[in-house]
Amino acid sequence: MLKLWSFLAVLGLFLLVACGQTEVPSGAAECVTDADCVKASCCHADSCVPVGQAPDCSDVFCTQDCQPGTLDCGQGSCLCQNGKCAAVFE
Repeated sequence: MLKLWSFLAVLGLFLLVACGQTEVPSGAAECVTDADCVKASCCHADSCVPVGQAPDCSDVFCTQDCQPGTLDCGQGSCLCQNGKCAAVFE
């Protein structure tokens, strides 16, 4: 019986990924630890998202200035607060 439940859980996760499901179901936690959260945009981010929704910044070049109200230059960080990713500013 345990093998059946494990199989169903894996199948469910596969179907979510295969269907492009990136939204977190309402009521579900999008994070457990701070490491589960990243900047929501490549440049001058002012919010955070779950790692699975991280933007692809591989071909993006950002200015090196520190914009106020952003996570630039250590002005803030991404944290997991009550199961939601949040930008917290120093």
